[in-house]
Amino acid sequence: MKLVVVLLLLLQVSGSADSRCFCEVTGDLDDCACDVETIDGFNNEQLFPKLQTLLESDYFRFYKANLNKPCPFWTDSSHCGLRDCVVQPCSPNEVPEGIRSSSHNKYSAEANEQLNECEKTQHLGAVDVSLSDETREALLEWNKHDDEAERFCVVDDEESPDSQYVDLLLNPERFTGYRGPEDWRIWTSIYEENCFKPYTVKRPLMPGSFHSSSGGEERTFYSWLEGQCVEKRAFYRLISGLHASINIHLSARYLLEDSWFQKKWGHNVSEFRKRFDSELTAGEGPKRLRNLYFLYLIELRALAKALPFFQQPSFRLYTGRPEEDQKHKELLLQILQLARSFPLHFDETSLFAGDEKEAAKLKDDIRLAFLNISRIMDCVGCFKCRLWGKLQTQGLGTALKILFSERQIEALPTSSNRRPSFQLSRQEIVSLLNAFGRISTSIRELKNFRSLLAEEG
Repeated sequence: MKLVVVLLLLLQVSGSADSRCFCEVTGDLDDCACDVETIDGFNNEQLFPKLQTLLESDYFRFYKANLNKPCPFWTDSSHCGLRDCVVQPCSPNEVPEGIRSSSHNKYSAEANEQLNECEKTQHLGAVDVSLSDETREALLEWNKHDDEAERFCVVDDEESPDSQYVDLLLNPERFTGYRGPEDWRIWTSIYEENCFKPYTVKRPLMPGSFHSSSGGEERTFYSWLEGQCVEKRAFYRLISGLHASINIHLSARYLLEDSWFQKKWGHNVSEFRKRFDSELTAGEGPKRLRNLYFLYLIELRALAKALPFFQQPSFRLYTGRPEEDQKHKELLLQILQLARSFPLHFDETSLFAGDEKEAAKLKDDIRLAFLNISRIMDCVGCFKCRLWGKLQTQGLGTALKILFSERQIEALPTSSNRRPSFQLSRQEIVSLLNAFGRISTSIRELKNFRSLLAEEG
């Protein structure tokens, strides 16, 4: 009798994996005026190819990271010993001089010279406005505080002497073998401590519940989630979507063969099903995929809103190679204009639209929670996973910064003689586009997994 039950369960699991993974990944998305099919067509046919070309350019392939920062939350210092977890940093001569010379947002040398000359002229014959050392230090602290008040993630890697440039094309995100209790500890900390929920309400699918068929935790969690304000739902869905995107990358670039002669990476359908099949995830897998589309809409909206910043004449994708820099800026602008042309953007005005004081408090709570999540990335034991985790959380944090800086972006100066109040560092720009590139790739990979699951029957 037991054997018959097992066989029936196996047939149920293997019979229609395609429909069970994608059964809910269709139609309108919650809290949005968009649908899955529109995103699929727009991303796969229009945006994805251009974006991949841009991300292969020198400006976007080199990312600066400190992968040796200690975990700020627990003392476990164990690191993944697997060889595929290793990150190979760049030697100085591998990074274009224009990138190495400064970690800040690059304006042209001509624009900087013009600004300096303009400032000198304005000060000639003017009242002495020099500051004491104490006052200057105080102002720097105030500016630092003001900058940090708008940040959604930790950005100190940019100035750290322990940071190194990494070639993202030579250190791709893929399955490394890093899994188990250490991996679960990271995601448990993110979900259980940073997603605005009472401890009594558990997120579904914790370790050991893979084969739970009751769905009790799922029903409790999602009924609680639907009762929350749109901002808290959105925050959870962003984190869930990021988690789903990472899992798709690991399933799509899985180590299929490892011998003395070669390593073969490719799609692992079983791994994908384990993470997204409704039967194997107590019904949660398809919801994760829907959250991926929600994340896509949020970051796409941020790219569209950032267009005026990148259109400034003074802005350059500076590597020290003028012709290439200009060509890649034109490609970037094409991508951002394409993003702006998307017909069904997420309406961010639906967020924080209530009582002004309550909305400000909620916004700050969300900012601090996301800031906390970005710090958790320094606890990831696998260095390659840590690299891509840091990049993608910083990219999402930059997207949120853009969405909540609408007034500053609208007030950008039209003249190159004035520095804009809204700034993005090179680090933020590189993480923003690469993080969106990861999500765009995930959407594209879903098409591949649909086909592979359909072939299995």
